[in-house]
Amino acid sequence: MAFSYNHPRPNSERLAGKYKQKLALLKQMIREYVHENAALVDELEEVQINIIVRKEERKYLLRKLCEYEPQVGLEVQNSAKDGPRHTNSTPTAISSNSDNRKSRKKYLESNERKTSVLKSRKSSSKNRKKFVRPVPIDLTGKPIFPIELGRLKIHSLGEVVSDRVEFHSEHVIYPVGYVSTRIYGSLKDPTQKCIYTCTISDADDIPRFEIASDDNSTPIIGDTPDVCHSLLLQGINDSLSLNVVSTRPRGNEFFGLTHPTVLHLIQSSPGSRKCTNYKWIKFEVSKNHEMHSEDNDAGLSYEYLQRSINFCKYKMAPDILQKPDDIVDSKDDIVLY
Repeated sequence: MAFSYNHPRPNSERLAGKYKQKLALLKQMIREYVHENAALVDELEEVQINIIVRKEERKYLLRKLCEYEPQVGLEVQNSAKDGPRHTNSTPTAISSNSDNRKSRKKYLESNERKTSVLKSRKSSSKNRKKFVRPVPIDLTGKPIFPIELGRLKIHSLGEVVSDRVEFHSEHVIYPVGYVSTRIYGSLKDPTQKCIYTCTISDADDIPRFEIASDDNSTPIIGDTPDVCHSLLLQGINDSLSLNVVSTRPRGNEFFGLTHPTVLHLIQSSPGSRKCTNYKWIKFEVSKNHEMHSEDNDAGLSYEYLQRSINFCKYKMAPDILQKPDDIVDSKDDIVLY
């Protein structure tokens, strides 16, 4: 008697799916490290440029001081001649010192030229115009609130405080009275939607940032938007007892302060020109321009937070739970966090 057997291979399929998920996670980690490395390289380049600029400023100030104080000029000359090197007071020694100064001057001039080139490249790339869509305005030309910007909703732009440097940075302005809302996972149950209200207020001449939810959770208060956002993300992880989202903060994005439309409106507010440390951005209003696309980040988007939650739960028990439908086996893997 002949028997025929079918040999199903559920273990191999399960392992293949498991490795695909690990591959997706590794790809996401690689992307994050690449972006972080690029940011660190840019920051290092800026620091090196600042060092060169500060050295040149110091030399310029020293020259000016020598012009107004001849005695200081004599001391500088004597210290240059009788510096740390043990030189003789012979013409050959003096000529060698002058040659060293000339070569050093040429080196500094070449570095200064390189610095100017780098600055011009950076300024040209940063000064490119950014396009924004027009927002509804009333008869007086003021925007009509609330302003809906995808997942973000602006209820008030507040007032720009220009006489205190704590209320702005190089990239963001913190208006007092600014109010925005965003839908995100609840701290009590991250799988449920919750409306978070982000506000900026004045507390003893320094900005005060707050994220309050409509689920009666305790408001999150901090000195910066990043502090508030980091505490919110940590609360989401603690609520689920899982690391479903990275706690690397993106507070300015969560508040909506870096959205091009919001930046454009805040720059148009009275007093924004007096913010000395803020780097101005050129915007152009265009009806035909595409809307600003938000990042698919689990720390900002409720939908991508749910994807990350489902993925982490499935990863904890792949033998029991069914594979989520939103985990796509393709080159463009989902962004978990």
